[in-house]
Amino acid sequence: MIAGKLVLGAMPIALGFALVTAHAKEAPAKGPTTPKAASSAAPAPALEPKAIDLLKAMSRRLAAARTMSFTAVASYESPSRIGPPLVYTTTSEVTLQRPDKLRIITPGDGPASEFYYDGKTMMAYAPAENLVAVADAPATIDGALKAAYDSAAIYFPFTDVIVADPYGDIAAGLTHAFVIGQSRVIGGTTTDMVAIVDDGVFVQIWIGAEDKLPRMLRAVYARDPSRLRHQVEFSNWRLDGQVPGDSFASPRAAAASRIEFKRPDPPPGATPKPAPAGKPSKTKN
Repeated sequence: MIAGKLVLGAMPIALGFALVTAHAKEAPAKGPTTPKAASSAAPAPALEPKAIDLLKAMSRRLAAARTMSFTAVASYESPSRIGPPLVYTTTSEVTLQRPDKLRIITPGDGPASEFYYDGKTMMAYAPAENLVAVADAPATIDGALKAAYDSAAIYFPFTDVIVADPYGDIAAGLTHAFVIGQSRVIGGTTTDMVAIVDDGVFVQIWIGAEDKLPRMLRAVYARDPSRLRHQVEFSNWRLDGQVPGDSFASPRAAAASRIEFKRPDPPPGATPKPAPAGKPSKTKN
């Protein structure tokens, strides 16, 4: 698993401590949920075969694509000073070529960001500031996503859709999966609605009934006392299309001022300042 199951709250792209691009709100870390009374027994796992079949069909469709592009619109709630949550949004244009090419262009309610991976290096670019961080990367998309997270807290809300084995990410720790029914509203098509649960998150997934592609994900994290909602809508799917060879690099980004590729953590001993709305602090794998 790259960084959690179908995580919908995306971390800011870290271009060094001096620059944190506000990509989206990070989800709470996976772990025990609200404390339970000692006498209450945890519900037995319940994995409906039909729900598992739908999840596996979605995974097979995504994993089989040698090239893929789509638009992901992520919405995430953030607490306001007066109580009710505010909503922030990003949109990402995603293009990949398996096993080792990825491009993500993300404007949003905060600074824009661009991410490029060409099988050898990964590049995180902030166009407004004209700053770029470049690092060596593993030889696969999965490895690059994990390295980007581990070294610089870079995370995208659709990571588990683009990994080599989406179902493998979903299945780890899964305790409940059930079919809700069908919708004819989401994505302009008929979708099968599936709910999944593990010890850290409840996710509802809308999967195209015919094409088996995800159309929307909606999550609530168990360790979040405010039960803030995180959502990603998918559109403009294009699988196995032709991708220009120069899609996974940017001459402008390559010429930008270089900064260190690392997490935007405060220096040792520093007192972190409260994150402004839309730039919450981080807590995740």
